[in-house]
Amino acid sequence: MELEVRGTQAVIQSHMLSQLLAIVIVLVPVVLFLQAKLEQVRLRKLLRKYNDSINKEELEKKLDSSINRKQKELDRKQNDIDRLTREKEFLDDEINNLKREIFDIEEQGYIQSFGLYKPKYDFIKSEDYQLRLEQVRSRQKEMLKNNTAAICHGEWEVEGSKRKGKKMTNDFLTLVLRAFNGECDVAISNVKYNNVNKHEKIINRAFETLNKLSKTTHCEITNNYLSFKIRELHLVHEWHEKKEEEREEQRIIRERMNEEKRIQKEIEKARKEAEKEEKRYQDALEKARQEVEQAIGKPREELEHKIEQLEQQLADARINKENAISRAQMAKSGHIYVISNIGSFGENIYRIGMTRRLEPSEYIREISPAVPFPFDVHAMIFSESALEMENLLHQYFNDRRVNKVNTRNEFFQVSLDEIDQAVRSIAQETGTVKAEITLTKVAEAEQYRKTLAIEGNNS
Repeated sequence: MELEVRGTQAVIQSHMLSQLLAIVIVLVPVVLFLQAKLEQVRLRKLLRKYNDSINKEELEKKLDSSINRKQKELDRKQNDIDRLTREKEFLDDEINNLKREIFDIEEQGYIQSFGLYKPKYDFIKSEDYQLRLEQVRSRQKEMLKNNTAAICHGEWEVEGSKRKGKKMTNDFLTLVLRAFNGECDVAISNVKYNNVNKHEKIINRAFETLNKLSKTTHCEITNNYLSFKIRELHLVHEWHEKKEEEREEQRIIRERMNEEKRIQKEIEKARKEAEKEEKRYQDALEKARQEVEQAIGKPREELEHKIEQLEQQLADARINKENAISRAQMAKSGHIYVISNIGSFGENIYRIGMTRRLEPSEYIREISPAVPFPFDVHAMIFSESALEMENLLHQYFNDRRVNKVNTRNEFFQVSLDEIDQAVRSIAQETGTVKAEITLTKVAEAEQYRKTLAIEGNNS
């Protein structure tokens, strides 16, 4: 920021000086020319006035001398103009160079604001970063202990004593290292996802400044010690990033565990209701069979018809029970959903995800309050391996993600035709979708469209 301010001030000052020089270059020759003409007119008037009393030749000599003097002055001014022109050209070049430097600085700041940082280590676990960080800090301590973090290339004497000179040198190196370590500690403690490059420059600038100040004493902080500080900065930054990533993973795991608990409760509830329903139909069927044995005529026909209905209902109840038990056993089964929200995200933005809820529409209703308008459901496809199918769909559209940083985000910028084609291709490849695949191509977006209509009427 300080460099940007200084650069901007220099550009303004140079630009003002350049404009002033341009004005001077234009006005000076005009002024000199007018002065010469006025002098010439004055002398000619004198010549006419004193023509009888003064020697005409003498006046002409004076006139020629005055003109020569003015011409020499004009030549000197012309030389000044040429010099000022060269200075103006130099300043223009300086202005252009400073503008380019400011542009580079602003561009770097703009890029850094988005945290475009290339990882230096890319370990799998945060513990790996912590271990390497401990190793780097241990090496720094060894260098401080062995006096290799900062060194002196000369041997000094104080009051004729080399021992006192050595103590003075050690005290000075200690002071320099404390200053450098203080700058590094501040930079490392404040590093974030979007300023790592900035803080690396701070460390390098502190290194260069302190070594420049120490040059007269032939002392310096070593490049090796600097490299360990830069490594520490990168490790701390990437360790924070990995810890955040792990916290996000843990959050997702907890959500899935809670979701699994809800699913198991739903399945258990559905199984108990199916068993209760089966028992009710079983009891009703037994009672109807006992009654039909004693009935005759029309009542008997009615009971026989009732028995047929009860037998069908009992069969359906047993199927529901078996389905509930089957769903409990099939831990991988679930529904792939394709939903959109034009009012919140715009056209051709779809969320592709998976839920194992027995009633997947309940899950969609649960996530809708988080956005201004309800989601529109375009597809709800049951799969025997829903998690696998979800992963394959996400991989298929990986380069179409809306959020390219957080790969757990399920929003993609695609068309429904592309989703339809991908779902059918993956379903055929995995064989996990038995039912017919149907996608609703039109988003109803009822509340959003009504909102637009209200805004149109108000305007």
